Amino acid sequence: MDRRHFLMGSAAALTAASSVFGSPNDTVRVAVIGVGGHDWTSVGKGKAAAGRGQDHLRGLSKLENVEVAAVCDVDESHLNYGLNLIEKATNKKPKGYGDFRKLLEDKDIDAVSIATPNHWHTPIAIMACQAGKDVYVEKPCSHNMFEARQIVAAARKYDRMVQQGSQIRSSLAVQEAVQKMREGLIGDVYLSRGLCFKWRDTIGRTPVSPVPPGVDYDLWTGPAPKHEFSLNRFHYNWHWFWDYGNGDLGNQGIHEMDVARWGLGVKYPTKVSAIGGHFMFDDDQETPNTLNCAFEFNEDGKHKMLEFEVRHWMSNGEATVGPNVRAASATAAARPPRPAGAAPASSDDSAAENGGARRGFSSDSIGNIFYGSKGFLAVDSYSSYKSWLGKEQAPGPERREGGDHYLNFIEAVRSRKRDHLNAEIEEGASSTILVHLANISYRVGRTLHFDSKTMSVTGDAEANKLFTKVYRKPFVVPEKV
Repeated sequence: MDRRHFLMGSAAALTAASSVFGSPNDTVRVAVIGVGGHDWTSVGKGKAAAGRGQDHLRGLSKLENVEVAAVCDVDESHLNYGLNLIEKATNKKPKGYGDFRKLLEDKDIDAVSIATPNHWHTPIAIMACQAGKDVYVEKPCSHNMFEARQIVAAARKYDRMVQQGSQIRSSLAVQEAVQKMREGLIGDVYLSRGLCFKWRDTIGRTPVSPVPPGVDYDLWTGPAPKHEFSLNRFHYNWHWFWDYGNGDLGNQGIHEMDVARWGLGVKYPTKVSAIGGHFMFDDDQETPNTLNCAFEFNEDGKHKMLEFEVRHWMSNGEATVGPNVRAASATAAARPPRPAGAAPASSDDSAAENGGARRGFSSDSIGNIFYGSKGFLAVDSYSSYKSWLGKEQAPGPERREGGDHYLNFIEAVRSRKRDHLNAEIEEGASSTILVHLANISYRVGRTLHFDSKTMSVTGDAEANKLFTKVYRKPFVVPEKV
């Protein structure tokens, strides 16, 4: 990757930007980058590796006048699985790429859908914008604070439609819940609470081992520091290492963090504090598996607060978020199927992937609760909400209905109107910034006083240093996109 890949020239970008889908019958050709999978050893043994990329493939391939024209993955076994999946679903075999840089040179591709590890989200998104492609990028859209600003800058400079994969934003029920709170259903909303209580077993320890056949480990590592290969640093478990992931706060938690900020009606905090740790297990994981976060906001003369909790083991639910095991098993059959693109209960991975749902049982509590002067409202991750009003907690409005986040993206690609996106990249980046600030507070061990005008922590050089990282050359995110 040399400089030309990041700085492709305005002429090419302007030419690409002039391509407008004027008719619903015009086919949008999409490429999915990152098929995904957490368990490399299961591939080729009768088991399919689960991952967000496979949801992208299925969700996009079902849309009318949308063609998954290419699939890309650095793991040849995953690439072949993705190619076969699309061929079986559509009777058309897409192009296959092992290197996304070659894919971005393909002028037949209109948009890319990025489902790589977190440390690649922003670099690929920026390059795709420069190549004139629209972008659907998985959450969190950035790996650090610096990248959160750069991905928005690239979307603006190259006038691209860029959507973060915050699927709950497309839920009709959750949209209604937020609108009703704006209209005063529960009065003045002063507190939101995000819950990410998800069963996460130990990852154990894995030794240094040879790179699996068919894997381009150097390209997978990309901008991160180069380590000797170990299975725990590879598929899925990369989430728990700072070089590639952002812990569960930036994995499953970013969904609920986004809803918590959205419903509260705020953007950037003035104060952030997070404490926690890696409890119970002695394994390779670096990120905390238990975390308590608090954010203070002072906007438009209103003082508000956002709480967020991450738990990794057995836990209770709150309100209607995360019923107990028996209730979960009894109601599972009654839940309507989720449409493509809607956020599942465990929207970062499959239920079987981490033990969060076993034989129909669920120990997860994932969702949000909002508190106001006239009542409270709960949003769960099945795209539903309920409300309780007054001192008597009388039942208020409720609804269960999902939506299609991929369809929303495609519709914006056709309309060329940024405000048609339910999770436009600036909104996604703003929520992702809260994740980064909480993780930084945890890592430095103190409260942060954040200045949104300078986008820095006041009087804390150590915290500000964690806003970015040293990029392994030549995979460098540029200061100017």
